Amino acid sequence: MKFSVASYSFHRELESGRQDMFKYITDCKELGCSQLDPWNSHLAPLVLEDEQIRASANPTQATFSAAGLEYVARVKAAADAVGLPFGCVAADGSHVWEPTEEARAANRACGYRWLDVARRLGAESMRTDTGGKPELPDDMFKIIVDGLQDFVNHGRDAGVRVSIENHWGASNIPKNVVRVLDAVDGLTLLFDSRNWAKGTREEGWQLGVPRAKDVHIDIFRTQENPETLEQDLTRLIKMLVEAGYNGCWGIEALPPDDEYNGIRQSMAFIEKTVAALS
Repeated sequence: MKFSVASYSFHRELESGRQDMFKYITDCKELGCSQLDPWNSHLAPLVLEDEQIRASANPTQATFSAAGLEYVARVKAAADAVGLPFGCVAADGSHVWEPTEEARAANRACGYRWLDVARRLGAESMRTDTGGKPELPDDMFKIIVDGLQDFVNHGRDAGVRVSIENHWGASNIPKNVVRVLDAVDGLTLLFDSRNWAKGTREEGWQLGVPRAKDVHIDIFRTQENPETLEQDLTRLIKMLVEAGYNGCWGIEALPPDDEYNGIRQSMAFIEKTVAALS
């Protein structure tokens, strides 16, 4: 089976200074991953530069500096050295909806910068977000669709698939996810087992599973019914397999402690569950 670890799983390690992007790469190799799925905060020098660009006289600058791109090259070389390709780069800060045109333009440029990083890393995809509100009125919907279509078109030119995740804002409401996916040609779904608005998880699973191009599975946390989490996730994995999902099993493990053990537990749970279906 193919596994990956969304690097947000290690956000406590990152914040403590015990892990950086290079250790994330070697940790994934040791854990037996098939690809790398970095959250952009792990690429810390670029996040810092992104903040500086936003505060500069040219917040719509579409690429990082030469120094930033040299860092990207070192990250790519480190991944190549252990034989791990890049899967999905999660680009926080690139969400499409903001209330002002200036803020939207700054976020659009942020997305272009991360698409360029994804291209240089040889990543298969980049995850952005809709932003917005759960109500998703028509004027907001149009701005989100137009912005996402622009990202998809730029990504296509760069050889990088663009996805949204059921995450926050407008995008943790199942009907909004479907509405946006149907309206944006070439946009794909990074399906997260947990990030649905309270009370909508079952609808999210029913609508999202058939559209899942990539997945994040969290066996430790749920928005509802924690006492039935294991049996619910067994059912979800069965739904994904029966829907024809054959991609990498992405793990976003957020246990109360020991992320490494939590990731190993997650891999074992998914592998056992899939094997029982054959």
